[in-house]
Amino acid sequence: MIIEGGGRYTPDNWVVLKFDIEGSPVIYKVLCGWSGGYLDGDAWQMNSGITMVFEREDRVDFYGNSGSCYICYKNSYGLRMNNAGMFDKLKAGFGDGVEMLPEDTNWREMEW
Repeated sequence: MIIEGGGRYTPDNWVVLKFDIEGSPVIYKVLCGWSGGYLDGDAWQMNSGITMVFEREDRVDFYGNSGSCYICYKNSYGLRMNNAGMFDKLKAGFGDGVEMLPEDTNWREMEW
């Protein structure tokens, strides 16, 4: 897991999830994964909720409610073993109340 100063995270892979749970406001979150090595296992993390986005040529910077920033490279969008299990648990718990946004989503036009 690469953590830069000021709560900045650079995941190995990532997806954006939309939570639309009855009785709660719609919220979008970044679900990230990091591949482990010989001495440490895979890891996942989900941000506190997207509040602002800066899209760049090769990456998207997602800022969350907690002030953290997730620096997500476009070519690493998707589920892998390090975050797929958590997505499956969320789907099992929330059903259609959680969905993964497509890779070609126009991040700049979303209302966070």
